[in-house]
Amino acid sequence: MAEIVVTGIPRRPSPSGGRRPKRDELARFATEDPHGVDDVLPTDDESLRLLIVGVNPGLWTAAVNAPFARPGNRFWPSLHRAGLTDHVIDAATGFSAADEQQLLSRGIGMTNLVGRATARADELTREELRAGAVRVATLAGELRPAVVAVAGITAFRTAFARPKAGYGEQDTSEVPGWPGGVVLWVLPQPSGLNAHETLDSLAAHWREVWGAVERTGDPGAR
Repeated sequence: MAEIVVTGIPRRPSPSGGRRPKRDELARFATEDPHGVDDVLPTDDESLRLLIVGVNPGLWTAAVNAPFARPGNRFWPSLHRAGLTDHVIDAATGFSAADEQQLLSRGIGMTNLVGRATARADELTREELRAGAVRVATLAGELRPAVVAVAGITAFRTAFARPKAGYGEQDTSEVPGWPGGVVLWVLPQPSGLNAHETLDSLAAHWREVWGAVERTGDPGAR
């Protein structure tokens, strides 16, 4: 069966010109720019089934304008192991049209809680994270994916003012502005610094998320 081609919202080319950035080049991407990396989203909202939300771009990610691009991050291997992609995407030098189509054709989009790139997520302020939660809720209402999945529980707890939140599906009844019919899910941070998770355990979380996506049916029917 031929793969469905989905048009994506235009994205900027890699600032590093299709190569891996050098270590001494990364610091210049730690700016106040609120758009450190472009979202991966379809032009047709009805084709979106799963919106994956990272915490914020790392410096390597900003340097190549590709989500979860730093070598060693387990995000892409865990998505592949869970069956969400048919190969392990390598975003270390940027995000190709084929990579983008791999996601969009399956109804998967990507954004971040905060767009500002930093070396560490703990450099973000509470105010930035809270504003990010409002933006994600608004985006969820506009795009109407089946599931919004936030990858990073510590940031989620701060952003959504839910200090006792655990992994999995969330109760959205007390999340201000959250659209009805859109499931909110939380997963672990996939960085290699998160020693509490393995590639297998991360993949298991993503399989659960995809199961929730499939249970909701066709997004156009909601």
